[in-house]
Amino acid sequence: MSQVIRNTVKPTADAPKCPDGVVDLSKLTPGGENGVSVFVHYNGSTDQLKAMCTGMAVVQPGRSPHEPHRHPEEEFLIIADGNGEIECDGKTTQVGPGAVMYCAGNILHGITNTGKVPLTFYWSKWMARGF
Repeated sequence: MSQVIRNTVKPTADAPKCPDGVVDLSKLTPGGENGVSVFVHYNGSTDQLKAMCTGMAVVQPGRSPHEPHRHPEEEFLIIADGNGEIECDGKTTQVGPGAVMYCAGNILHGITNTGKVPLTFYWSKWMARGF
């Protein structure tokens, strides 16, 4: 199913196709460590994508889910609550609720909670068929 390693989740191409419907947060068991809770809503293939995963992370003040990193998947990250900074392609931006990051594949990126309350964000990563 979902693979969480040091608070990152890798899209799983060999997992079953993501089912239609709604995944309720209250039904998920969080993973994660070191002040970060990771909830995976979907991880698998879709009709148009070879692999995709999406979920939510809650990052405690002063923490990061992981060091800035790269991966072949494209990614969106949406800030729901709290404040922090996102590093993307060499630029660091202060973010708060409603901010959205897009990062192309293999671009260095990361997020840190710089606020005094938990930072909650939603993420989606995917790999198109043919890649």
